Amino acid sequence: MSDELFIDGTAYRSRLLVGTGKYKDFAQTREAITASGAQIVTVAIRRTNIGQTAGEPSLLEVLPPSEFTILPNTAGCYSAVDAVRTLRLARELLDGHSLVKLEVLGDPQSLYPNMPETLDAARTLVKEGFKVMVYCSDDPIQAKMLEDLGCVAVMPLASLIGSGMGILNPWNLQLIIDRLSVPVIVDAGVGTASDAAIAMELGCDGVLMNTAIAAARDPVLMAQAMKKGVEAGREAFLAGRMPKKLYSATPSSPNAGMISGSPQTKAA
Repeated sequence: MSDELFIDGTAYRSRLLVGTGKYKDFAQTREAITASGAQIVTVAIRRTNIGQTAGEPSLLEVLPPSEFTILPNTAGCYSAVDAVRTLRLARELLDGHSLVKLEVLGDPQSLYPNMPETLDAARTLVKEGFKVMVYCSDDPIQAKMLEDLGCVAVMPLASLIGSGMGILNPWNLQLIIDRLSVPVIVDAGVGTASDAAIAMELGCDGVLMNTAIAAARDPVLMAQAMKKGVEAGREAFLAGRMPKKLYSATPSSPNAGMISGSPQTKAA
């Protein structure tokens, strides 16, 4: 059975999206991302060379666009103006590539999204023909506003970027999942494979992560674990879990054909 993730009409086999920062070198970046099975990799244009700095190694040498969908992002931007300018540069560097990840941060301590600036930037980028995947708060009203503006995917945080705290508010995520028709991809806060599985069990269409893999003791092994966590969570969601029954136990084995009588009677 085909169960692909569709973003703006393009199908992806993997529902795990990964970042490219915080690895010790490009070689480890390549090894971990290959192990993750991810097809979409996000790149911070302000922090990573993809050709804007001549004479320095380019990430595209180890993660070529012929093998991966490069998703330029606006990490480090704190205003709509800066975010839009950064993605215009990315489009030039990537020969007209229009699929981008928008994030406009509120402050350098929490890295929480500045939603007024995010909405402003999204409005401009969509008008300019960008296909916008957008990092946002877990507010279902604002998530719906981003969809209505024309964003191709909405990416609410599970918890703060790089915190590894996992999903702190599954109820808000569920509201977003239930109300939106575009893909909902959890972004930020995942710490381990069980967090990824929980996100997928809720019905999220995918999970994006960076620090959880790059900061692990063994990034390559963690990348493999994350791949399995996403796949297991998706399969559990599709299978449909059994209902929870408070104060009501149900035997896992059928009652039919049970041997009757007490142990003492059997012994006699």
